[in-house]
Amino acid sequence: MPQDGENGPPPPQRTAERLLGTVGSERRWAGSAESVAANSAWWDADADDYHVEHGDFLGVADFVWCPESLREEDARLLGDVAGRDVLEVGCGSAPCARWLAGQGANVTAFDLSTGMLRYAAAANEATGIDVPLVRANAECLPFADASFDIACSAFGGVPFVADLPGTFREVARVLRPGGSWVFAVTHPMRWIFPDDPGPDGLRVTGSYFDRTPYVEVDDDGNATYVEYHRTLGDFVRALNWAGLTLVDLVEPEWPDGHTGEWGQWSPLRGALFPGTAIFLTRRAG
Repeated sequence: MPQDGENGPPPPQRTAERLLGTVGSERRWAGSAESVAANSAWWDADADDYHVEHGDFLGVADFVWCPESLREEDARLLGDVAGRDVLEVGCGSAPCARWLAGQGANVTAFDLSTGMLRYAAAANEATGIDVPLVRANAECLPFADASFDIACSAFGGVPFVADLPGTFREVARVLRPGGSWVFAVTHPMRWIFPDDPGPDGLRVTGSYFDRTPYVEVDDDGNATYVEYHRTLGDFVRALNWAGLTLVDLVEPEWPDGHTGEWGQWSPLRGALFPGTAIFLTRRAG
């Protein structure tokens, strides 16, 4: 998400920023090739820091949809997965995939980052839950047509692809007729606020309609991280173009007693406006 440190001292530099030579950020267009190169390098370099910071929250075999702590065990957004063929898009260390396997699903998980897949493989071995892991780009899936009953993603892949309609078309292609595609992303309205969990994060500083990607760069202006902003309408239109029907849009409320912070997610902000949007969609039968 954009605007870290915009209203105060910059946050401590992450290992990825240091390794990749990140010196700042800008708003500009970045195409597929640039975003794939930048984000694969970023998540490879950030894998260690990410799991130190978030590993306990995510677990090794637990399906947490979002920082609001909505769990698939409670929400059942995917329905009964036993015996179903499921694809996890942007799996990271694949705790969601392992939880699904524990529910009887036949799961395949993929990610762009070899660093994240290294954690996924280690967790497979530690848990004894051997989920197949694939390195792949969500814009060009290496799976046959109609291979899966369900595709899902908890903040994986979707915010980082340049071609959103093409990505949704690929997901629809590998789904069987009547299959479900359920994915969670940062709620689009969050982009109008600074990326701050405190009071500064309550002030509108940007336009909801500005789709210009957020790009972190090195000294030469090369992208080291890319993230894309789409409006709710953009998501709906991309889904329709791909032949997917929106069934429901879930905006999880901040739960009582949840005091944790995750980046710009916090109890203060969560009490006032949504931080996550979860789209439940279906391919025509």
